[in-house]
Amino acid sequence: MNKYETLINILDQLRLEAPVEYAKYRPNMEDTEKLNQARSKSLIHLFLKVTFGLLTFKDREKYLTDGTYDGGIDAYYIDLENKKIFLIQSKFRNNSVNFENKSIQFDELLKMDVERIIDGVSNDESGNEYSGKIKQLQREIANIPNIGRFEYQIILLANMDPPTPSALRRLIGQFETTIYDYKSVYDGLVFPVISGTFYNQSELCISLNIDNAVSNSSKINYNVETEYSDCDITVVFVPTLEIGRILNKYRNSILKFNPRCYLELKSNQVNSDIHTTICSKSTNEFALFNNGITMLSDKTLFNEHVGKKGKAQVVIENPQIINGGQTAFTLSTIYEEYVINGRDPEIFENKEVLLKIITLDNSAVTDEAQKLNLIEAISKATNSQSLVENADRRSNDKIQVQLQKLFYEKYGIYYERKKGEYSDGVKSKYITRAQILDREILLRLGLSCDGQPSQARRSSSKNIFAEKLFSQVLNNKDRVDEYYFAYKFHQALIEVEKSLSQDVMDPYGVVNFGHALRYGKYAATFVGTSLFIDEKSVQNIDNHVQEILSKWLLFEAYAIEQKDNWAYFKIKKMDDGTQTKELNFDGYYKGRTVNRDLDSFFEVTLSRI
Repeated sequence: MNKYETLINILDQLRLEAPVEYAKYRPNMEDTEKLNQARSKSLIHLFLKVTFGLLTFKDREKYLTDGTYDGGIDAYYIDLENKKIFLIQSKFRNNSVNFENKSIQFDELLKMDVERIIDGVSNDESGNEYSGKIKQLQREIANIPNIGRFEYQIILLANMDPPTPSALRRLIGQFETTIYDYKSVYDGLVFPVISGTFYNQSELCISLNIDNAVSNSSKINYNVETEYSDCDITVVFVPTLEIGRILNKYRNSILKFNPRCYLELKSNQVNSDIHTTICSKSTNEFALFNNGITMLSDKTLFNEHVGKKGKAQVVIENPQIINGGQTAFTLSTIYEEYVINGRDPEIFENKEVLLKIITLDNSAVTDEAQKLNLIEAISKATNSQSLVENADRRSNDKIQVQLQKLFYEKYGIYYERKKGEYSDGVKSKYITRAQILDREILLRLGLSCDGQPSQARRSSSKNIFAEKLFSQVLNNKDRVDEYYFAYKFHQALIEVEKSLSQDVMDPYGVVNFGHALRYGKYAATFVGTSLFIDEKSVQNIDNHVQEILSKWLLFEAYAIEQKDNWAYFKIKKMDDGTQTKELNFDGYYKGRTVNRDLDSFFEVTLSRI
């Protein structure tokens, strides 16, 4: 499934969220025109969900204005917190070629009556009354008490040939304009909604209870100088309710630099202990027992004068939880169980957790790579003090982030560097598990590409992610094409194996292919990638697989005859004087000689292929 097909799948799932009374979202699948109209509306739903966090169909639908006499505005959104009014026009294309190449025409932009609508004019230049939804937009704008402080922003969900600023002003006026072309839709809407990182909340407000402050200040501040920039550290106790609320809402969006994703934090004994301390005690032992949470911030503001006695507010810009994810996750599940579901909203009363906020001085870090290096170092250091598996500890390494981005951008493959990070996408039926590249599989394929298929098969999950081996295998993002070819080759081998599985007499195809499918898939992948490395002909990969498999019986016969392989292929004398061979192919494909044999045999036969 390519990226456009994934987009269509997402739009169809969003369509089906519509209640039955919204018949326009559920047309007959044979009615192409109405289906495309429904998908066009769903593209706006996707934008509203990802950009503004509107999770339910009805929350989004009320902002759509697309229809007759809509003044060229298909949807809007009023952001009261950031004081912005977004006016949206969208052009959906019903095939991948047009979606990725066809641009919006300038005369279509001329249909946007932005200035007339925001000035409160009730009709267009032809005298037609604007639709009820446009008039609703006008009423909402008119009811904003401090409208003079709001800015307008035009959103174009369409490809557009780069216009000059003066031409754009002539078309839609003096308004800030953001263009979401096909690439922005794939990267900024499709990928985030699948990975559950779609909230782009620039600021997060947390209300702090400082009733128990023992001094004039309820916080501790400390400045730290690093090789990249200065950092400010703020330490405060915050209500557990607030941590539960923000993680329950923002989930993976504020765990981008955490070694684990939201759902992977679920199974842990620590969660049970946290749950017990919060739910079984009315006093604040939690603040004493728990090690707390570490959060990154681009900017942190603290105000003890908020008009409420014993209260304070901290504003955290671009928050990211890098340590204490288990604590935050468990508080979020308790929040959902007791607060959202109304079981006992007072369960969090007078219970606090230690929060350490690390504020990075972005003005001093001119190189984004330096900032990411610092964040990576902080994340690794803080998480080294708790039990985190090697695979999780490596999840935010720069090479992992780069490969994930390249796999998606070039091939539409979802590389899972954090276990379970695409669970939301799978659960919502946006993608299938077959579209996900497992991180352990990639490491083993990387070893195969390096000519070490035996290590790929025998190395344990723990060892394969150990820092020394990991850094030796994954260290060059430019090898993404090679890794993709190896992945497709390996997948093709699995498909051959599946096609043979119904044969109870020979489920692994040993008669025709030896033990290539049962024990030697990484070995065969090494050979296939090595022989066809210059072609990169993924379209012919099934033919390449068959070509390699057709020679596997010859290869195994060759391996059996090698003297160095006596430990795997032993000759045993029977009581009647005959001889038989004990063939241990399982051990052989994990052993010390298979790499050499593969190289030797297939180099010899290369000239005959």
